[in-house]
Amino acid sequence: MSVTNSKQPTTYPNFLVVLELLKPITWFPPMWAYACGVISSGASIAENLDLLILGIIVAGPVVCGMSQAANDWCDRHVDTINEPNRPIPSGRMPGNWGLKIALGMTLLALVLGWQLGIWGFISTIFAALAAWVYSIEPIRLKKSGIWGPGLVGLCYEGIPWFTGAAVMLQAFPDTKIILVAIAYAIGAHGIMTLNDFKALKGDKALGINSLPVQLGPDRAAKIACYVMAVPQIFVVALLYTWGLPLFSAFVLLLVFGQFIAMRRLLSDPERYAPWYNSTGVLMFVSGMMVCSIGISQAVGQ
Repeated sequence: MSVTNSKQPTTYPNFLVVLELLKPITWFPPMWAYACGVISSGASIAENLDLLILGIIVAGPVVCGMSQAANDWCDRHVDTINEPNRPIPSGRMPGNWGLKIALGMTLLALVLGWQLGIWGFISTIFAALAAWVYSIEPIRLKKSGIWGPGLVGLCYEGIPWFTGAAVMLQAFPDTKIILVAIAYAIGAHGIMTLNDFKALKGDKALGINSLPVQLGPDRAAKIACYVMAVPQIFVVALLYTWGLPLFSAFVLLLVFGQFIAMRRLLSDPERYAPWYNSTGVLMFVSGMMVCSIGISQAVGQ
């Protein structure tokens, strides 16, 4: 009688593969926007530190991480073309573990979101639904170059900003906060359009009508720049109108810095889109924090 030792196939992913699936690098925007919302509320952070920490965890690792898992599961066929080394198409995430993780984290998001109060819970429900609506067939809003980036921008910037303020106040935020959150959510549409450049080849092959696919890189980049810039100019005007000229001027300087970066971007969009994401976008999010500090002095007036 002989015994044959054979290596059993892996039936579950290791921790590092799960972490790769959840893409920690993508957690920053909603965490930052939530923090901006918290600060803009004008509420005491020291007295509500638990809500700040829990909200950041929900916005980043949980909800955003879940959205990445859901997107990668729904995109597994696209990624065999665009990025075959990702956890699911490469086989490092075995079986249907990608789906299990996405569903499990959806449930976790709702449980934790409930701890943030009614507005935090409502926002969490919206964000969780948006993650699936964005990725799953037959809805799959990411196929649209308009609705896809718009939904992501809303969930990366607008909803977390609103949630941060609403959770701290345990009430619907001031109109000033709502206006600025909407403006930055619209601006984020342009950032998401630039992010689509990296998937241009696969999107063309699989019929995902991103703006770079529909309009070509040059026109899509120009539109993205307008979409990023105009809402920020609107914010500059709002801050000035609300009696915050120093904050208005500071945000305006950051916008001018983006204009300089945009000139380089437009010279070769496919080449410089990743570069802009680490330069121009940094100025964009810096303006968010400046704005939130200013608003905290103006809410309720």
